[in-house]
Amino acid sequence: MEIELPDKSTQLAQTTAEAVARRSYGKLVAFLASRTHDVAAAEDALAEAFASALAAWPANVCPDNPEAWLLTVARRKFIDAKRGDRFTESATGELHNMDEVIAAAPPESEIPDQRLAMMFACAHPAIDASVRAPLILQVVLGLKSDMIAAAFLASPAAMAKRLVRAKEKIREARIPFRVPERDELPARLESVLDAIYAAFSEGWTDPAGTDPARRDLAEEALYLARLVTELLPEEPEALGLLALLLHAEARRRARRTSAGQFVPLDRQDPALWNENMVREAEMMLRRAGELGVIGRYQLEAALQSAHVDRCRTHRPNWEAVVRLYDAYLALTGSPVAAINRAVALAEVDGPDAGLQALNEIAPDPRLVEYQPYWAARADLLARTGSHAEALHAYDLAIALERDPAVRTFLEQRRAGLPRVME
Repeated sequence: MEIELPDKSTQLAQTTAEAVARRSYGKLVAFLASRTHDVAAAEDALAEAFASALAAWPANVCPDNPEAWLLTVARRKFIDAKRGDRFTESATGELHNMDEVIAAAPPESEIPDQRLAMMFACAHPAIDASVRAPLILQVVLGLKSDMIAAAFLASPAAMAKRLVRAKEKIREARIPFRVPERDELPARLESVLDAIYAAFSEGWTDPAGTDPARRDLAEEALYLARLVTELLPEEPEALGLLALLLHAEARRRARRTSAGQFVPLDRQDPALWNENMVREAEMMLRRAGELGVIGRYQLEAALQSAHVDRCRTHRPNWEAVVRLYDAYLALTGSPVAAINRAVALAEVDGPDAGLQALNEIAPDPRLVEYQPYWAARADLLARTGSHAEALHAYDLAIALERDPAVRTFLEQRRAGLPRVME
């Protein structure tokens, strides 16, 4: 069976479209939505425009200004979709001028990156706080609702409904999509940081870069986090987030063997860590601490710093780790932090104490399909000698794991348990 390979013109069109999507998707959606107050319709129109580009560009030379081309087509798609509705003449007239506007120089803004500017725009205070970061991830960074749901421990259906409701509110209340003034940025910062962290975490789950939906996400998130610290250098949580991401990214090479096998933190070779990133992370964490306001990202970065110190010096510091998790839990109530605290507590007071801590959070419905909970539970049950229960917990963790390398690691841990009567 012969496989038909794409010709050079098709490859160029795809490459150009992908580059524009990474660079300008959020800007184009926000531009359409700012004039129509309908985010969902703007996304649909732009999606059709990208589909048209993949069909039209291989047959012609790619346009000099692909953004203007896409916006022109998206505008027409939007108008066509609305012709069956009671769409006002004034709105139609405004849309007819979009191509000229987008081709013109962008408005002056203190925010040095269009994506970051649109992220702050999506964090409008009139939008419910719980959906601002998910909205940023979908509208600006182009993540799908199932990926966003996983990042926020929600079901895909529930997250999709939340996003739909948010877009409906934007349309009905005519919430303006505009780049906020500098004095408005601190009030919107938390949602922007949450979105950057969630984007990095999704990219972090694909260390080999083999998933097109997650490729480059970690790198882009790190770039955006660095931009935020340059824009707001006196915001301790922005510095804390950058420190956290740098610590995580520094260990990327050590997370897999040359054969692609997963390597847990306690078995990684620190010589493979990126020393420059580790040093920069520590510097950012110190700068954040000097500002005198503690937040969740600083605490998470401090935890990563503690793990680095333990792995390098081989000196146990689990008591300090538990105290950091206590502070993090008091601040956020995060079930993820509670799981990690239970694992750390097991190193201090034994696996029974860690398992008891896990039992206390077991009723949380968000943990039913959360793989790290079941993996931690399986390990602690195995260490207490409850092998039958450990096997069951490993089965659940393996079924929920998306990364093949981590799934293989869990299967090996399960296989190492003593055989029990079924």
